[in-house]
Amino acid sequence: MSASETGQLNVLLVQADLAWAAPQRNRDHLEALIDTQGGRADLVVFPETFTTGFLGDHVSEPEAMNGETMSWMQSLARRHRAVICGSVALQDGGRRNRFLWVSPDGPVQFYDKKHLFSFGGEDQQYSAGQQQVTFTMGDWRIRPQVCYDIRFPVWCRNRNDYDLLLVVANWPATRIDAWTALLRARAIENQCYVVAVNRTGEDGKGIRYNGHSVVFEPTGKTLLEPGEPEAVCLVALDLQQVRKLRRKYPFQDDADDFTLLA
Repeated sequence: MSASETGQLNVLLVQADLAWAAPQRNRDHLEALIDTQGGRADLVVFPETFTTGFLGDHVSEPEAMNGETMSWMQSLARRHRAVICGSVALQDGGRRNRFLWVSPDGPVQFYDKKHLFSFGGEDQQYSAGQQQVTFTMGDWRIRPQVCYDIRFPVWCRNRNDYDLLLVVANWPATRIDAWTALLRARAIENQCYVVAVNRTGEDGKGIRYNGHSVVFEPTGKTLLEPGEPEAVCLVALDLQQVRKLRRKYPFQDDADDFTLLA
């Protein structure tokens, strides 16, 4: 049964060791990883910039929105009867760190990363997105975020418009404690599930990544954390858990009002 029929969402987290600036190699590797799961997921989540590594597209040819990666994701979505998502470095009116949401049928949707990582020079090479986006699967409302976005709680704020915060990242090992703390805080303050997928391995600049992808329940309790090794993990989320918690503790009713400025 699908997520729309049961209120349960089966999510496959793909914590992969990504090759530097090697789109075809990464696509082949990710496909092999998810093929081991036998089509049991409703939603498959790859890390940030999963074809190249973070900023690795600058030593390879820029890829267009409707290029090889898009065709590949559409093929995977149809074969597995699941939504395939993750962020890709694309050229589309400027370079974008674009979170792609590709379903088995229906139009491709996307979110462009809002907070570009200036400490690493991302803001000098990419164009930032300005719009929050919400994807839907049945009754689930899903808010995508990319890596650095999670440091900005106002941008992540739930105004009763999503149930799952979905995060993809290339978050370095040196700051992994902040990753876990920020994600747990986002779950607690927004009374939502958080599914966050990070990469492993070392990139072409010598930066090491140690995974620690994680799923938090709306209470902040850890539901899944595969640790450092490359891993493919299936987790079941229950929409009723979100709704019951919000009814029992309606903290959002007392939240401060605000307006986001561009």
